[in-house]
Amino acid sequence: MTTLKARKYELRQRAERQAETRQRIVEAIVALHREVGPARTTISAIAERAGVERLTVYRHFTDETTMFQACAAHFAAEVAPPEPAAWVDVKEPAERLRAALLAFYDYYRRGEDMLAHVHRDVARLPALAAVMKPWDAFVGAVRDGLLEGWAATGAPPVRLAAAVAHALRFETWRSLAQVEALGDVTTADLMVTFAQATATTQATQATAATQATAAAQDTAAMAPPGGRAPR
Repeated sequence: MTTLKARKYELRQRAERQAETRQRIVEAIVALHREVGPARTTISAIAERAGVERLTVYRHFTDETTMFQACAAHFAAEVAPPEPAAWVDVKEPAERLRAALLAFYDYYRRGEDMLAHVHRDVARLPALAAVMKPWDAFVGAVRDGLLEGWAATGAPPVRLAAAVAHALRFETWRSLAQVEALGDVTTADLMVTFAQATATTQATQATAATQATAAAQDTAAMAPPGGRAPR
């Protein structure tokens, strides 16, 4: 009985050590991704930062996908992504868009060092692109929800959808809020104005097209049989 207890204790201790080692490796990966980015992070650098051998890193992470998944989960726990509760109950479309943008921009600001490197490297790393798919799907769903309620009529709101998608992008926030030093609030206001102008232009164009079609139909109805005007 004593031997069995000792064996269980030994296994538990080993599992705890393995978990601690894995955690150190994950923290090393996250730190390096923040500093140099996924594409420039090497196994040797991870091992050195975590204080383990290269083989130990490979034992815990057999490929890039599992490594990126662990990194993404750790980063999400450190830097919480935007919560839809911040905007879904806002009825007025422009104000709802503004609330969503402020939530996204706050997230981008808090995670800028990591996100800048990820967006730089994602096109070169298929495994990273695969891990990013849930985020891309989330942003797409947010965009679709934000399109509801706008007073755009006629054809599907392709331009408005593009405007909202552009406003939600990390690159848009970084260009305006950081590089141009507009800040989060002014950038959000600018993007809302952009969306409003797009929706208004689209609605105006749709109305003009409808009126032109109606006028053409009226003209055709007034034409005499055979299409010849009376003398």
